[in-house]
Amino acid sequence: MQTVSDERLGTAAAAAAVPAIEAVGLRKVYGRTVALDELSLRVEQGEVFGFLGPNGAGKTTTVKILMGLVRPTAGEARILGRPVDDPETRRRAGYLPENFRFHDWLTGEALLDFHGRLAGMSAADRRRRIPEVIDRVGLAGRGRDRIRGYSKGMTQRIGLAQAILHRPDVVLLDEPTSALDPVGRREVRDLIRSLRADGMTVFINSHLLSEVEMVCDRVAIVMRGRVVREGRLVELLDAGALRVTLDRVDDGLLRTLGRIAPVAGVEETTVTLEAEAEAAPLIAETVITAGYRLFGLVPVHRSLEDVFMQLVEEGE
Repeated sequence: MQTVSDERLGTAAAAAAVPAIEAVGLRKVYGRTVALDELSLRVEQGEVFGFLGPNGAGKTTTVKILMGLVRPTAGEARILGRPVDDPETRRRAGYLPENFRFHDWLTGEALLDFHGRLAGMSAADRRRRIPEVIDRVGLAGRGRDRIRGYSKGMTQRIGLAQAILHRPDVVLLDEPTSALDPVGRREVRDLIRSLRADGMTVFINSHLLSEVEMVCDRVAIVMRGRVVREGRLVELLDAGALRVTLDRVDDGLLRTLGRIAPVAGVEETTVTLEAEAEAAPLIAETVITAGYRLFGLVPVHRSLEDVFMQLVEEGE
């Protein structure tokens, strides 16, 4: 017989199984221009997801559809299992647009109070929460200054504050570090990691590949309105090769290694093999048995920029 506790666990598991963001067959046409062409993606709850692509690939159009600001020509999008134009969806999502424009005659605190009221927060909750998020985005002591006196980086920070003010379950950030200096970018990376630790889903649209590589769990790369590559970052950056460093390299070693995997290159005493990580134990055992001293056996990883540029070149 199923207990109440079992039912609650089942309900929680079912809720967790619902993707945070889901797009199926999104198509958007402006006149003769196809901005999105059957774009589909899925973002799980609690992950940091990077959305990448060259200019004009359809990234911002996708984000605007997910936020209910643009209607797709075809296809559908959902946030936490609900249609994106559902009012409940709006309450559970936060958003920082790329081209943010705030009422610059307001102070930072007044702007957040306004957005808090729009999100349905009580006055008491706003009083507690506003100083907290101002401090969290690095604007402590500047909340009572008018926004017209903020630098572009400070304005971006207050935009981040309004995106997370109402404790959303999902937050979409469109180029969240574009106006920040290296110190600010690091602080935003730390903020994103803390949001993930709090259980929030973070969707990042960015052209700063190094930033994405440092914080994202999974990424999708879009070109010409379609997702051309999607997966866990560690899998995308795995080059499918192993680098073996030994005390010496000779013809006998190369013949021996060549029987295990193709030799991709030799540089002094390091041999690169076209082999997956699972082959490492066999390679280590083989070279040691053959009388060579093994100094290093590591997988070869590419940067996200390498993967991105390869896809761009293939697309062209």
